[in-house]
Amino acid sequence: MNNALATLAENFNEQTLLDYPTTALFRGDHRYDDQIEDLSREAEDNRIAFLDSVVEKARAIDPADLAAAEQITSEVLIFEAETEAGELRSRMAEFAVDPVSGFHVVFLQLVGQLPITEPEHAEAVVEKFSKFGGAFDQGIARLRQGLATERVPVAALCERVIGQLDGYLASPIEADPFIHLPAPGAWDETQTATWRTALQDVVSATIRPAYLRLRDAIHDEVLPKARPGDKAGVRWLPDGEEVYARAIHRHTSLQMPPLDIHNIGLAEIADLEREYAELGQAVLATSDVPEIYRRLREDTSLRFETAEQVKQAGADSLARAKAAMGDWFGKLPQADCVMAEIGVGGEDAPLAYYLPPSTDGARPGTFFINTTDPDTRTRYESEALAFHESIPGHHLQLAIAQELEGVEEFRKHALVNAYVEGWGLYTERLADEMGLYSSDAARFGILSFDSWRAGRLVVDTGIHALGWSRQEAIDYMTENSPQAPNNIVNEIDRYIGWPGQALGYKMGQREFFRVRKMAEDRLGEAFNIKGFHDVVLGSGPVPLETLGNLVEAWVESLS
Repeated sequence: MNNALATLAENFNEQTLLDYPTTALFRGDHRYDDQIEDLSREAEDNRIAFLDSVVEKARAIDPADLAAAEQITSEVLIFEAETEAGELRSRMAEFAVDPVSGFHVVFLQLVGQLPITEPEHAEAVVEKFSKFGGAFDQGIARLRQGLATERVPVAALCERVIGQLDGYLASPIEADPFIHLPAPGAWDETQTATWRTALQDVVSATIRPAYLRLRDAIHDEVLPKARPGDKAGVRWLPDGEEVYARAIHRHTSLQMPPLDIHNIGLAEIADLEREYAELGQAVLATSDVPEIYRRLREDTSLRFETAEQVKQAGADSLARAKAAMGDWFGKLPQADCVMAEIGVGGEDAPLAYYLPPSTDGARPGTFFINTTDPDTRTRYESEALAFHESIPGHHLQLAIAQELEGVEEFRKHALVNAYVEGWGLYTERLADEMGLYSSDAARFGILSFDSWRAGRLVVDTGIHALGWSRQEAIDYMTENSPQAPNNIVNEIDRYIGWPGQALGYKMGQREFFRVRKMAEDRLGEAFNIKGFHDVVLGSGPVPLETLGNLVEAWVESLS
């Protein structure tokens, strides 16, 4: 191993865990359990300087001195450090009022998944929570910095976040998610009760007052100066074009003009209409695409009636996938995948998401499913959703990555968006090859989600590069997908609040299918699907160019 690269990779991992202690805790690294993230401008500047130094040192290492595996490490390290530094340079904390991925709602949704197994973990978390007030005040200060430079969020997102904060503050403290954490197994009832009393005290004295200060700052200071819906994109910020270019690079691993991505989305939407027509004729007795969209959106028989039905459909899909995965993948994860309901904030949460297992074994990989308003959740999409988020999607990908041997620790946890989400979208169609869908009607989920992700290329670039209004984006998704209205609004607001992230799904999926077809064409009968999947999952998350190089090398080794 190249010593300079090994040292640099280790320093990057260690500094990242130090800078993001909650990320460390979720992974199962308990060294910083009592710490909270520093959200100040000064800390951001320090992180940028560190990342710049990593990139400079990595580029200074002669590629000729690196073995093939080391070259992958170098490419991933440079990409992760360079694009994170770019994202931080965009100073998004100055206009980060986000009802979907804002820190205020993410904590509420995920705090119950903290891997607390030992008494010292539990005691440290109380100390961590006592520091929330300072972190929230730093977040408020960043919003005020944005106000001073006319870098402000969108009013509709402010209003939704205020509603979330009001809902949390009005909820009974006895049911607060910050109190109902898993207790150490070694504790008896008295010790657990004492700990929960300490948690309730810190919630009353620190956490809820911090949420109230954030609520008042957004309502009283930010909302009056927020951008209207017809200026929803970052292009309306003073440095918007540069902000969006960085976001595209970060989330797609490509440096592609927004209009090119926009046009790819338009072409993908047009291509999907043929598939809708064929499946619509077989299932709904019509090949008229607008009519198919209407039926899928409005036919109540295609929707669930109860939360229990939503959960059962997800559980059944996961069980079928577990039974079949050994036929399609050579390397399987040791960590289990389980399903859980999304709790607080389900109204504004995505349809589902996945949380990787903790490395200490305290928490399995978890497929979270949204059961809020079950009569708005479609039966025909539930299977594709489960396959994307669990098996063969994110669980196989991310759990395998965490269990890789001989790979630097930072690579096991790299979140290269186009790779991670591109794989998830790839597996929605792979699941059909695996025979996992229960009916032709369920295959509408493949098309619905594919048109949703293709539409993202259109609306994300439309909003942030072409000047589309929030309503224009909602209208486009309504006209070009069968997505339910509440999901469309949630998603458009997600794209507004998190520029570029939604581009990774379709751009990544396209690359997975491209490299697979290349391998199939060149290898012919020698192509093996297990071998292909082991190659693309065997190095952890990588930029798309690196993914192509990995498959190319595999093909050459078999040719």
